[in-house]
Amino acid sequence: MMPRWMAGSFSVCLLAALSWAVWSLPTAPKGLTAESLARLAESGVTNPVTAVLLNFRGYDTLLEVGVLLLAIVGVWSLRRADWPRTAGGDFTMLAPFLRVALPLLVLAAGYLLWIGAFAPGGAFQGGALLGGALVLAVLGGRGRHILNRRDLLAIGLVLGVLVFVVAAALSMLLSGGLLQFPSGQGGVWILVIESAALISIGLTLGLLYLGGRPSKGGLPRHD
Repeated sequence: MMPRWMAGSFSVCLLAALSWAVWSLPTAPKGLTAESLARLAESGVTNPVTAVLLNFRGYDTLLEVGVLLLAIVGVWSLRRADWPRTAGGDFTMLAPFLRVALPLLVLAAGYLLWIGAFAPGGAFQGGALLGGALVLAVLGGRGRHILNRRDLLAIGLVLGVLVFVVAAALSMLLSGGLLQFPSGQGGVWILVIESAALISIGLTLGLLYLGGRPSKGGLPRHD
């Protein structure tokens, strides 16, 4: 076990290094805003945020989707999930609410994905709505038929990373650059990547709520 004085010295050195790094940051960094806006027409979308995330630095977004996959793999490796105590209880108002809310949440997620090309939105925002819809379905006792399909869940969880990696490999073959999409086709590539990422992000956020992996024989009820 590390002695307290050693841990304290390390913490002080780390604090000093971080303070120096923050202090040495330029007061007015130039950034790449002008360059990004100048090449916006070549990105395939008109929303500058989506252009940066999915085109100009798409490899960074690929890593972010990969981190989410690693997070759910880590959680699933620790324990099995228990069905929440309140799931499927006698909530007279919850069932009618879910019949209306769940389709609307799925529709809103798809809408956010679509408008991400030209307005604020995208796969992460839509995925957050899908994750919330999955949590509501679990609390209402309506998610068992989904959560007990481990094969479909696994496909959905890796879909975002898989499609992203395939797109990176194909773009390398077609244009000679990693995630450098062929001229005039960026919008189609971005839509395909974000559609797959939407599913993976929504499933990941929703399944993280359970705190473990669903059992192969069916998700057990927490007594």
